[in-house]
Amino acid sequence: MKRNLTIPMFLLILSSSLSLAQTSQPADANDWKPSSLNQPGKQYPQVTSDGRVRTSISALQAQKVELDIGAVRYPLTKGADGVWTGGESRPQDEGFHYYQIWIDGAAVPDPGSLYFYGASRWGSGVETPAKDQDFYALKNVPHGQIRENLFYSKVTNVTRRVFVYTPPDYDKNTTSRYPVLYLQHGGGEDETGWPSQGKTNLIVDNLIAEGKTKPFIIVMASSNVGDPRGGRRGMGARRTDEAPAGDPNQARGARAGARGGRGGFGGFDFASTFGRIMTEELIPFIDANYRTLADQPHRAMAGLSMGGMQTRSITLANLDKFSHIGIFSGGSISQDDVNDTPGFKEKVKLVFVSYGSRELEKRRSGGRGGFGGDPKANTDALKEAGINTHFYVSPDTAHEWQSWRRSLHEFAQLLFQDQPIPSASTLKTAETSAATSAPSATTLRIKAGLFEPFTDSNGHVWLPDQGFEGGATIDRDPSMVIEGTKDPALFLSEHYAMDSFSCKIPNGKYIAKLYFAETFEGITGPGERVFSYNVQGHEFKDFDIWEKAGGPNRAYIETVPVEVTNGEFRIVFTIQIENPVINAIEIIPQTADETSAAASAPALKDVFKDHFLIGGALNRNVVTGKDRNAAAIAEKHFSTATAENDMKWQLIHPRLN
Repeated sequence: MKRNLTIPMFLLILSSSLSLAQTSQPADANDWKPSSLNQPGKQYPQVTSDGRVRTSISALQAQKVELDIGAVRYPLTKGADGVWTGGESRPQDEGFHYYQIWIDGAAVPDPGSLYFYGASRWGSGVETPAKDQDFYALKNVPHGQIRENLFYSKVTNVTRRVFVYTPPDYDKNTTSRYPVLYLQHGGGEDETGWPSQGKTNLIVDNLIAEGKTKPFIIVMASSNVGDPRGGRRGMGARRTDEAPAGDPNQARGARAGARGGRGGFGGFDFASTFGRIMTEELIPFIDANYRTLADQPHRAMAGLSMGGMQTRSITLANLDKFSHIGIFSGGSISQDDVNDTPGFKEKVKLVFVSYGSRELEKRRSGGRGGFGGDPKANTDALKEAGINTHFYVSPDTAHEWQSWRRSLHEFAQLLFQDQPIPSASTLKTAETSAATSAPSATTLRIKAGLFEPFTDSNGHVWLPDQGFEGGATIDRDPSMVIEGTKDPALFLSEHYAMDSFSCKIPNGKYIAKLYFAETFEGITGPGERVFSYNVQGHEFKDFDIWEKAGGPNRAYIETVPVEVTNGEFRIVFTIQIENPVINAIEIIPQTADETSAAASAPALKDVFKDHFLIGGALNRNVVTGKDRNAAAIAEKHFSTATAENDMKWQLIHPRLN
């Protein structure tokens, strides 16, 4: 027997959208294992599958020991035996990370890890698991060799070291000659970076075995000057190695500084001396000692960060020597560069530019990746001009080695190809682009009230305060407790009294999340701060944070599905009683699959039609139809709908008896 029960199931939708599912945050993984970069037999440091790190060290007389990774320190706990253990970090990005241990104020390497040269010192490194680590895994395939060479440099008056990768068949096919890639490290690193942290040989060995790239030689030299490993002077020290008049690396370098500087960065010329080493000494040394194809069409140069900037400077000044250019997290080449460099279109066979996705997020605030103009726009302009140009973004990584391993993996598949072999990720990107409404969109997170990036408990980076018109910012007491969130720091600074917020994003469908908490001690109850705001045409009137959150110092998130059609996302705020205020803004792109899945979801009232009716207490704009998109969703899912503002407390919660 079917019974129709009319039970008011009041889903209090506090926005003009509906949330039909709730995703719980996964628990931290507890599968601790020794890092793959530990010294033989050492159990620490350890990592988990979700990227957390911990370590252990014996320090009998120490009073305080901390693990320092990702610019955050984590305390260790001392055992009865004097061994300190723990320092469990938040999840790190996938791949390689430098770290150190602080013992009573002194920074020291971890004796349990292998050592790597970075930050201008030898120190500890740890490897967190990566979903795509197969491309640099040690496999049962033919392997090339990394050879250590010494050569005397007249330019710097020292003997310098260089590592050279030769492909697996180099010693077998002794009549064959090979193209050459000159691959440069970043600032604070040296010639050991690419062979060690970068896993260069394994990446290229695997690609050759899979038939995805042609065999070629890779030269990895120190691009620092001063001593064999490149001991650097202070940035303001007197130059003793100025390039002589007429040096080509200088001519197209530091003198162009006013336009972004092919040779200079912040007034410091880092390319002219190494450019001379490269063109006058290193290339002749390699061509004389290895079976190279010693001509411009078979010579490439690439580098990461500082090495990318050096690559840009040196190649633009020496197009008679280089035909393939790779810049990893080190700027880009603009149309102006092409116009100012005679013969660029005819001589350059490939321009490859790459960044970590988190670098591009920081770019909007002037952080890393902000120099040299918009790298994606520059690359697109070159492609439109008919130049073979590729732009690659490493997903969910920042200015770090996983971005550059992936960049080399992509770049190597395009090198020295008469008809370049499309990489798997390139094909995947093309397929995704055809299937999504906003293929180039990434999640944008703005932390109102802060003036430096903020990383939340999930590892997401929030850009500092920007995009607001009018108003001011304020910080709250860091000890203030915010209920209803695992990231209270998100709600401890705010932008208030603003007129609007706007940002440029690709057209498409998004989920906008607005973060609020009433933290001002001058607000003591509901009705004391009331304002309205409009999110891309979705109107929210008489908005009261206290009422929505259920009291002070409580987190409240308004979720709004929006569509951008003119390249701009916009929120307009209107004061009613007290100033409008907001803590953070998150804009998440929706793919076509997500949009389709939401549209095809069954209606709630149909799912439960054999059991009870469903009623909703909704925002007035939904009930009156002013917000047509939200009204359509409400009509689909609810049997009845009532404006929440028309409901009185005693009607929802009847008095006893």
